[in-house]
Amino acid sequence: MESQDIEYKQSWKDDYLKWICGFANAQGGTIFIGVDDDGNVCGLNNAKKLMEDIPNKIVNYMGIVAELTLYKKDEKKYIGIAIEPNNVPISFRGKYYYRSGTTMQELNGVALQQFILKKMGHSWDDIANDSATIDDLDREAIDYFLRIGHKNGRISENELDAQTEIVLQNLNLINENGKIKNAALLLFAKRPQRYFTCVQFKIGRFGNSEANLIIQDIIEGNIIQMADRVVEVLKSKYLTSPIRFEGMNRIETLEIPEEALREIICNAIAHKDYTGAPVQMRVWDDRVEIWNEGVLPMGYTPATLLTTHSSRPRNKNIANVFFKAGFIDAWGRGYKKIREGFEQVGLPMPTIETVDGGVKVTFKRNNYGFTKNDSENVEKMWRKCGENVEKIVKIIEEEPSITAKQIAERLGMSQRWAEDQMKKMKAQGIIRRVGPDRGGHWEIIKEQS
Repeated sequence: MESQDIEYKQSWKDDYLKWICGFANAQGGTIFIGVDDDGNVCGLNNAKKLMEDIPNKIVNYMGIVAELTLYKKDEKKYIGIAIEPNNVPISFRGKYYYRSGTTMQELNGVALQQFILKKMGHSWDDIANDSATIDDLDREAIDYFLRIGHKNGRISENELDAQTEIVLQNLNLINENGKIKNAALLLFAKRPQRYFTCVQFKIGRFGNSEANLIIQDIIEGNIIQMADRVVEVLKSKYLTSPIRFEGMNRIETLEIPEEALREIICNAIAHKDYTGAPVQMRVWDDRVEIWNEGVLPMGYTPATLLTTHSSRPRNKNIANVFFKAGFIDAWGRGYKKIREGFEQVGLPMPTIETVDGGVKVTFKRNNYGFTKNDSENVEKMWRKCGENVEKIVKIIEEEPSITAKQIAERLGMSQRWAEDQMKKMKAQGIIRRVGPDRGGHWEIIKEQS
C-alpha cells in the first residue's frame, strides 16, 4: 500500500518527476514503476530504456541523483526509484513540490517561503527587518523579560542590567549587520502592529451559538507580556473565581488551573504563524477554545503532543526567549504539565485538533453554576455588569475620593473587576482621575445615557 514514503505507478510519465521533487524536499521515499495502486506488479515493456532515461532526466531537471533498481517478479520487470531527502530546496521546472502524507503538494506563497527558510536552517522569526532599529524596542518590556527570567532561574543576576544590544545578541535577535530580527520586534517592540498586523489575541464570550457574541476583547502589544494581559482580562471578565474561606482567610481560585491555562496561552502565542490570523479564544458556558494558525511539525499529530516528544518549534527565536522567561518548556513536556494541572482539579485533559490550518485546544470549564449552553444566564450577567457601570458613576458622584476596592465591596464584585471597569470608563471618557492615587479624587466627565 502507498504510504508517506512509497508511491506506485503502473507506467512512467515525465510528470512523475514532480513526485521525485516532492520526495527530495520532504523525507525521501521510493517510487515503484510498473506496480499498480494495490502493490501488484503489472510489469514494464521498456524497463531497460527507462533505467537509462530516468536518471538523466532527474539530473538535468533537478540536479540530484536518485538510485534506480531493476526488479523482476513472475517474469515481470519493474523499477524502484529511491530518493534521498535533500538538505537544500529542490525545484522542478521552477516550481517546488512537497510530499505530505500520501499526496504531492505544490508550494507557493507563505508556505514556500517558510519551506525554504526551514531547509536553510532558519525560521520566519529569524528574518531581519531592514527598517527597524533598537529605538523601536521597549526597554521596559526587555526589563520585564529579564526580571521574570531571573525569577524563574533561567537568567543570571549579572544579566539584569545588560545593555539592550547585548541582550539582543545573547538571544540571537540581531544579525551580524546589527539588523533587528522579526522575533525581537514581536517580543519587545513598542508598537509591533506597525510591522505585523496580526499580533493580536482575540477573546470572545459566546452564548448558545457563534452568532450570539456577547462581549469581546482584543489584546495587542508585544508578545512577551501578552500572556499576562490575556490572563488578567480572563480573570476580570470571562472566567469565574469562586470564593471560599479557610479559617479567616478569604481565597479566590480561578476555575481553570492558572499555570496550565498560562501554558496553553503561551504555546498559542509562541508557536503561532505570524503571517496568518490572530490567536482566537472562544469562551462558552461549558468550555473554552483557543486556536492559533500554523500546522504541526512534519510527522506530528495532535496525539504526538500528548506523549513524550521532542520540541520542534516553528519560531525558534521566540521559543528560546519564552523558555528563558520560564513560560514554556524546551523538552516537549508542556502538555504533560497541562494534564497534571487539570487532573489536580478534577477536569478532563484538554483536547487538541488541527482545524483550518491551525491548532485548536479545547478544555472544559469548572464554572460553578453555569449550565451548558445557558446563554440566558450569561447575558443577564453581562447586563448586570453594564448596570454596575452606571452604579459606579453614581457612587463616584456621592463620594469622589472612593477607591476601587471600596466600590467593589459595595457592588459585591472583585477588586480586579472594579479596576478593569474604571480603567475602561477612563478610556471612554466617562471618568478621570484628578491628583495622585492617594489624596486624589474622581470626576465625572460624561453622564451615562
